[in-house]
Amino acid sequence: MDSASHFDHTPVRGFRSLNDLYENTEELLLAEDKPGNYKEASSDQKWIEAMKVELDSINRNNTWELTTLPKGHKAISLKWVFKTKKNANGNIIKHKARLVAKGYIQQHGIYFKEVFAPVSRTETIRLLLAIAANNKWEVHHLDIKAAFLHEDLKEEVYDT
Repeated sequence: MDSASHFDHTPVRGFRSLNDLYENTEELLLAEDKPGNYKEASSDQKWIEAMKVELDSINRNNTWELTTLPKGHKAISLKWVFKTKKNANGNIIKHKARLVAKGYIQQHGIYFKEVFAPVSRTETIRLLLAIAANNKWEVHHLDIKAAFLHEDLKEEVYDT
């Protein structure tokens, strides 16, 4: 084998200076202004509004009810997770807050029996799209906000 076969012979499409790459990377890193915890978020109006939207969604869907913790049960703590949604140009278009359960403290068989997420496999989606394309069907898609909140749990879960 000659030494020429060790190199990629793909033609170069263009060059960018390292300085351009550095400035763009620095801009992206500095633009990430999401808070690390509730205390940080509660001092910024845009994150307060994002948390309010999440709580409104939870309450509107009757996700929980106030109750007394039964003996022998452990409550799962909650935490806020924050994310900035950006468009293709990297501009922030939405501040999103999610209130999540720290489910990693739960033990299989004690707190829950099944582990799965009701999502479609990639292969299934590809098959359906192929069938639709073959039959010249019009395809639509939708996103159900907080879809996981619409399913009833078989087990009782207590959070704090």
